[in-house]
Amino acid sequence: MSLPFAPIIETPILQELSVLGGTDDVRFLYDRLISYFPTLSDAEISAIKFGEHKGWKKAVQKAGKKLAENNLISRQRGIWKLTEKGKSVVEAETTGIILTKVRDESLSHQDIQKMIVKIGEILGFYAEPEFQFFDVVWRETHKHRRLSHVFEVQSKGNIDSAFAKLKRAHDEHRSKVFLILASERDTKRAIRSLNQEFRELEYVLTILSFVELRKIYENLSSIADFLPNFLRA
Repeated sequence: MSLPFAPIIETPILQELSVLGGTDDVRFLYDRLISYFPTLSDAEISAIKFGEHKGWKKAVQKAGKKLAENNLISRQRGIWKLTEKGKSVVEAETTGIILTKVRDESLSHQDIQKMIVKIGEILGFYAEPEFQFFDVVWRETHKHRRLSHVFEVQSKGNIDSAFAKLKRAHDEHRSKVFLILASERDTKRAIRSLNQEFRELEYVLTILSFVELRKIYENLSSIADFLPNFLRA
């Protein structure tokens, strides 16, 4: 394929830097930006990863130069950093969602469901997988009818279907709604849907990756025996 024009790379650079805490070495950005352009061929991806694709580096550098000229990033000795203006631009584009770095890991749909159930139990909720047509729900107790938290896990299939379920949960129960995604491509599709058909979820939806969810699970599991002492009224 023909490489993306530099202006098309500008927004992914801002998004990637935001995901990474605001700064990264450009040498690593070359690889990280690949996932934003799924039409790159295997040969092009291989060349980029081995540092042999001069056209890709040139396009990324050109995009970075333009961002720096607009005071959206600073560049010093190969370290690219979001400016306050750049952070504001990213926040404006992702208002209402938590955008996290998503990586393809060997975690199944069921693995994630089990982790969400365990997290809920650690936090004192009654957690149940496959409740009605939702992947996981949390309630205050098993007697409560209101669904406090609702989770949809998306490893494949139709994201819009997940959105429709979460919208129903929010409309009927005012639930806190979460979409857990396996791939970066799904994250970008989800953001497009939020900006189009499901704008009403924009301010209430949290998007997490499989990797982020696992980190939460592991961290909470490590303090599960002590946490009730802090949560007890």
